[in-house]
Amino acid sequence: MKIVKTILFVLFALMFINAGMDKFFHYMPMPEFPAEMMKINEAMMTLKWILPLVATIEILAGILVLMPKTRALGAVMIFPVMIGILCHNATFMPEGLLIAGVFFAINIWILIDNKEKIKHLIS
Repeated sequence: MKIVKTILFVLFALMFINAGMDKFFHYMPMPEFPAEMMKINEAMMTLKWILPLVATIEILAGILVLMPKTRALGAVMIFPVMIGILCHNATFMPEGLLIAGVFFAINIWILIDNKEKIKHLIS
């Protein structure tokens, strides 16, 4: 079970590192979006600071999740981004909701797995 958990957590971290790097270097092709999504993307592009901020958080949190000692901090950092991804997929791209839900579940698993490190933040 520990090997499966480690593999899932590493894949989770690498996915966010990759997503963050793509926001800076644009090496993955963009899929075709409906007109409504294009308006949202254009609105996001007018805010010059938002994508670099999200990308930096994704990269930093992904690196932190890779290391067991800092995994809890990385999971806490990526949690608001995951909420945004879930809400975005639920509202505009329901076909991506399954994979977003899986990654959200992995994030929750990391948080529960590290609840002793995190509980003093909540209490």
